[in-house]
Amino acid sequence: MSAAPASPGPSTPAAPPEGREPVFHVRGLTKVYGTGEASVTALAGVDLDFFEGELIVLLGASGSGKSTLLNNLGGLDAPTGGSLSYRGWNLGEADEESLTRYRRDRVGFVFQFYNLIPSLTARENVALITEIARDPMPPEEALHLVGLGNRIDHFPAQMSGGEQQRVAIARAIAKRPEVLLCDEPTGALDVHTGITVLEALEHINRELGALTVVITHNAIIAGMSDRVFTLSDGRIVNVRANATRAAVSSLEW
Repeated sequence: MSAAPASPGPSTPAAPPEGREPVFHVRGLTKVYGTGEASVTALAGVDLDFFEGELIVLLGASGSGKSTLLNNLGGLDAPTGGSLSYRGWNLGEADEESLTRYRRDRVGFVFQFYNLIPSLTARENVALITEIARDPMPPEEALHLVGLGNRIDHFPAQMSGGEQQRVAIARAIAKRPEVLLCDEPTGALDVHTGITVLEALEHINRELGALTVVITHNAIIAGMSDRVFTLSDGRIVNVRANATRAAVSSLEW
C-alpha cells in the first residue's frame, strides 16, 4: 500500500510532540465493507499520528468510523487502502501470524462489555493473559493498579459493573502493552461508576506510559485527554489539543 499525502484542512494531524516518533503513523486510511452497490465505506481517508504516552479520545456519533479505526490500529481488521504503520512496521501488509503476535504482545483491549469468565476469580481472569504474555506483571499487581487489591479473589457476580470493568482493564494491562485501546469503556456504566473506570485508565496511562486511545460518543470525556480527534462519516473532521488534562473527577455528564 502506498501512503497518501496529507491534505490541508481539518483532517491534517496536529503538530507532533517535539522529538518523538509516532507509535502509529496513518495516511489516507480507508476501509470498505462489501462490494459494488452493497459496499459501505467505514473509513474514507484518515490521516493521524499517535505518540507514546498520549491519552487520545476518538469522539463521534455511532457509525462515524471510530470502532473501525480502533480495530485497524489493533490489528483486528485490515485496511482497504492507505498506509498504517506501527513504529515503522506496516500493519496493513502483515500476515495473520505476525498480527497475532502483535495483538498478544503489544496491544491491550478494553471493550464496553467486560467478557469475564464467571467461574473464575478476578485473579484467575487476569491470569488468562499473564500465562501467554511475553513479559507479564503478576495478576495481583495489575489488580492493585486499578484499585482492586481487596477484590482479587472475588468472582464477577460478587462485583459491581465498574469493578468488573476494572478487572477487564487489569487483564488488558497485565501484558504490559505499549498500546491500550478502549472501545466505549464506560458505555454500560452510570456516571459515578464511569468516572471510577476513567480514573483507572488515566492512572494506567501515567503509570505505564502506554499510548491510550479511548472511543466515546460523550464529548465531556474528551477533557481528560491530551488530544481529541472527532470523526464523522469515516473522516477526521477536527483535531484539538488540550492545554492541560482535566481531572477526571471534575467531569460531569
